Amino acid sequence: MPKPKKTAAGSQIAQNRRARHDYFIEQKYEAGLALQGWEVKSLRAGRAQLKEGYVRLEGGEAWLVGTHFSPLTSASTHVRPDPSRARKLLLHREELGKLFGAVERRGYTLVPLSLYWKHGRAKLEIGLARGKQLHDKRADLKARESAREVERAMKAR
Repeated sequence: MPKPKKTAAGSQIAQNRRARHDYFIEQKYEAGLALQGWEVKSLRAGRAQLKEGYVRLEGGEAWLVGTHFSPLTSASTHVRPDPSRARKLLLHREELGKLFGAVERRGYTLVPLSLYWKHGRAKLEIGLARGKQLHDKRADLKARESAREVERAMKAR
């Protein structure tokens, strides 16, 4: 198994690369996660996927939905793990208020960007995002290709 990447915040567990392709990320927030014991063990083993996840706001709370934490076979015998259950996100009330306003009034979406360890606790970076159109994605690809070509030309010298 590959060693987790070290970031400025800590060691990375999972990353949602698709989010940066499908959305313009306008603002980022760091949220804690309310997890069960078997979920922490599976995160320590690096068995999490954020690819199809999103954040749902309801009842004054934020919930992480659609992510998959694969349970370990040796984690627990008396608990039936649900790998894709909704997990509560821990945010400050002011942050929740800002997010509710942005999502309801301005049409933003909340997407999980990365999952990492910070001071022994699992943290989730969520992004306040606006969806990209197909022509926006094409423009991003063109810009990335031209930057690569410039980089190759500079290396060749």
